[in-house]
Amino acid sequence: MDNLRFKQYEKLGPFEIKNFLAEVASKSAQELSSSYLNAGRGNPNWVATEPREAFFLLGQFAVIECKRVLDLPPGVGGMPRASGIAGRLEAWLKKHDDMPGAPFLQAMVPWAVAKFGFEPDKFVHELVDSIIGDHYPVPDRMLVHNEQVVHEYLQWAMCGTPRPKGKFNIYAVEGGTAAMCYIFKSLKSNRIINPGDTIALGVPIFTPYLEMAHLEDYDLKYIEVHAKQENKFQYTDEELKKLLDPKVKAFFIVNPGNPSAVALSPDSIKKIGTVLKKRPDLILLTDDVYGTFVPGFRSLMGEYPKNTIGVYSYSKYFGCTGWRLGTIAIHEDNIFDQMIAAHPEPIKKLLDKRYGGLTLEPRKLAFIDRIVADSRDVALNHTAGLSLPQQVMMTLFSLAELMDKKKDYQKACIGIVKKRVAATIEGLGIDVGENKYFDYYYGLIDFEFWARKYVGEDVVKWMKANVHPLDIVFRLAEDHGIVLLNGSGFAAPDWSVRISFANLDDHVYDDIGRAVRAIARGYRQAYEAATGKTVEPPKALSKAPAKTGKAPNAKR
Repeated sequence: MDNLRFKQYEKLGPFEIKNFLAEVASKSAQELSSSYLNAGRGNPNWVATEPREAFFLLGQFAVIECKRVLDLPPGVGGMPRASGIAGRLEAWLKKHDDMPGAPFLQAMVPWAVAKFGFEPDKFVHELVDSIIGDHYPVPDRMLVHNEQVVHEYLQWAMCGTPRPKGKFNIYAVEGGTAAMCYIFKSLKSNRIINPGDTIALGVPIFTPYLEMAHLEDYDLKYIEVHAKQENKFQYTDEELKKLLDPKVKAFFIVNPGNPSAVALSPDSIKKIGTVLKKRPDLILLTDDVYGTFVPGFRSLMGEYPKNTIGVYSYSKYFGCTGWRLGTIAIHEDNIFDQMIAAHPEPIKKLLDKRYGGLTLEPRKLAFIDRIVADSRDVALNHTAGLSLPQQVMMTLFSLAELMDKKKDYQKACIGIVKKRVAATIEGLGIDVGENKYFDYYYGLIDFEFWARKYVGEDVVKWMKANVHPLDIVFRLAEDHGIVLLNGSGFAAPDWSVRISFANLDDHVYDDIGRAVRAIARGYRQAYEAATGKTVEPPKALSKAPAKTGKAPNAKR
C-alpha cells in the first residue's frame, strides 16, 4: 500500500482504521494459514461468573414470586410483593442450595443488611422487582439500595485512601459511553462550558474525547497536556502550567491512561492540586475505567471531589461490556452547582424555562439531576434511568467485589493481563522496568522510541523521512494477520501502536511481539538497501526470526 493511500486514512480515527486493518489481516491470515489476531479490541475475554450465577438464580426466584401473586393459564403473573420476601428467598435458597449462585445469594443478603443497615424485605424486594423489570426506574437517577452499594464500591475502586468526606450522588448509566455523552451535553446545556470555550485534554487519551470536542454540538477548542513516555507517562510541571491559563475551563483525563495504561502517581495528583489552589474554578473530568487493575488506585475524585466529575464503567473489570453498566459520580459539595448559581440572571431565566417543568424551584435542581434530565431531553425525564435488570447486575457485581476481602478476583484479573504483557515483552526481545502504576490492560509501543534504542538513530531518521507512520499497523495486518491500533489516533506519538492485553489467548502475545520486531528489522534492511550502509543488529533484533516480512512502503 503506497503512501498516497495512507493519506486518506489520516483523517479517520483509530477505531475506524481498525475496520480496514481487520479486513486486511483476516485475508492475510487465511493466505498465510496463520491465526488472525485482533489485539485492537479492548473487550476482555474473561467474565465474572459468581455474580452472574446469582443473577440468573435470583431471576428464577423472582418469577416464582410473580406467580405467587397471580398465575393465569396463558402465562400471566403479578408483581412481586415486599412483605416477607426476604424470608421467602432464604427458605427457597435452602431448598436449592446446590444451584450455582445459591451460596453467594445466601451470604450476600445478610452481609448487605449488616453492612448498610438495610431492611431485609425492602432490599430483597428491590432486587426481585427490579430483575423482573416491571417498573420504570424509581428514583430515576438510581435505585436507593443500589446507589448505596455502588457508592461503597466506588469508594474502594476509585477513591483509595483516605476516603473523601461526605458523599457522592451517583447516576447509573449505559456504560462509560453514555456517561461521556450525557456529561458533555449537560455541561453545555447549563452554560458551564460554551461553544468556543477551551478545555485541556490529558494526552494520550481515548479518541472520542478528541473527536467530541470538535463536534458542532460543542465546538470546543482544546489544548493538549502531554504525559510522555520518557516521564513514565506522568505530567511534568511544564505541561501542567498550561492549566493555569484562565481560558482553560476544564481538564479531561483518562486515568489510568488509554492507551498508556499508566495511573497518575501521588506526585502527579499533588501537582494537579497545586494547580487547583490557583484555579479553584477548574473543572476536572476523570474517566477511571481501568483503575481496578492498579491495586490501591487513587482517582482525582478521591483527592479533589469538589472539582471532579467521576466516570466509571464496570465493563472491563467484570467482563461485561454487553451489559452497559457505568456511573457518573458528583460530590454533594461541588463547584458545578456553585457555577450554575452564579450565572447572570438572564441565563438563570433560560435554565428556569428548561427545567421548570420538573420542579417548582428549578434553581435548586442539582447538577447531577440536570444530567439525568438532559439525558432524556428533559421532556422525558419521567422515564429516565438505567434499566432495572441492569441495575441489579450492577448491585451484584459491586457486592461480589466488596465481599471479597482478600481481593482474589482482582488478583486473578491482574494476573491474566500481566502474563500477556510479559509474553509480549519476551517477543519484542527488550527489557522493561517495573512501573507500579501500570495497569497491564493496554500497552503503547512507541515505535520511534523503541527503534532509536534497538535499531539506531540513522535508521530512525531514514524511516521518518521515507515511511508513513501508518505503515506499521498495515504491515502488521498484511504480513502477520495482526491488528493493532495506531497511537496517533489517541494523540500519542505518530510512530506508536496500541496493543490490548485483554482479549486474546495468552500464548499469542509473544507472536505479536516478534511481529513488531520483524517490522523494525524490515526497516533496518530497507535502510541498508537504500544507503549501502550496514547496521549492526542489536541483540533484540537478532533473536529467533519472526514470520514473513516484506520491505516497507517507502515514499515515492
